[in-house]
Amino acid sequence: MTSQRASFERELAELQHDILRVGSLVEELIFDAIQALVNRDEVLAKKAIAGDDEVDNLCKDIERRCIRLVATQQPLARDLRIIFTGIKIISNLERMGDHAVDIARYALNLITCYSSTVADVVLQGITQIARMVQQMVKTSLEAYVSNDTSRARQMSNADDDVDHLYRKTFDAILSLIEKEPENTRCYVYLLLAALRLERVADRATNIGEDVIYLVTGEWEELN
Repeated sequence: MTSQRASFERELAELQHDILRVGSLVEELIFDAIQALVNRDEVLAKKAIAGDDEVDNLCKDIERRCIRLVATQQPLARDLRIIFTGIKIISNLERMGDHAVDIARYALNLITCYSSTVADVVLQGITQIARMVQQMVKTSLEAYVSNDTSRARQMSNADDDVDHLYRKTFDAILSLIEKEPENTRCYVYLLLAALRLERVADRATNIGEDVIYLVTGEWEELN
């Protein structure tokens, strides 16, 4: 192996390591945002919002490095798949971070409008969705680091489960809005938070598709 090739492979390995670092930061953002929402924690909500800057900066840096590798090296087909899927994965992770920030902002709004009469069943449903979504993000990143198409394909059934629970939560919130119109503003924020979690699940499923393409060279629809 030439020294140039060895250097190139080290850079690819560093890129994948940094992508996983972004994934870890995004997992933390999602956790903080959900905890802020459920516990009406202003400090945690602001922490999640501020943390998105680090995710964005890392994603921009990784994207620049991917483009530079393509422009300055002579990547093989497998190399191109690694670079191409890397760009797609960081794009999905960045959007997950954005969704987490949205949830944190809804948490701040809930602090000002929250009524003690708002049904706990809604928060329980959102918490359950959050747990499922967090596991999806974790599994998608594990599939990426281990090139595991079996784990990647788990995203399909998991996403269906999230969609099913989201629809149940959506219907429950609409029913509560009809019964408690005075709490409509509060329920809308909770509904938007559930929607953002459903979008995170979609992004995790996208990463599953990216992993399958990385390993097999073929696109497979999971969502």
